[in-house]
Amino acid sequence: MTVTKLDLSGLKCPLPALKTRKALKSLAPGDRLEVRCTDPLAVIDIPHLVGTIGDRLEIIERGDGETVFRIEKSAPTHVSKPLTC
Repeated sequence: MTVTKLDLSGLKCPLPALKTRKALKSLAPGDRLEVRCTDPLAVIDIPHLVGTIGDRLEIIERGDGETVFRIEKSAPTHVSKPLTC
C-alpha cells in the first residue's frame, strides 16, 4: 500500500476535483491518496467524485481553512451489459 500526498491548497473549483481524479487514475487498488484543499467547495465535489468512481473516502479532516481527504483506491468493478439482438 502506497500513500500519495497531493497539496491542492489555493486551487479553486473545479481544479481540486479534476486533479484528484487524475491522481486516483494512477494508483493501484489498495493505495491511498491524501488530498489537502482550501477550496470550500471541495467538501462537496471530492466526496461526490469518490462516490461516483467507486473509490472509498476514508476520512475528512477540517480545520484552519483547509480540508484533508484520505481516499482508498478500490479495485475496478466490471459491469456486464446484457446481450441484445
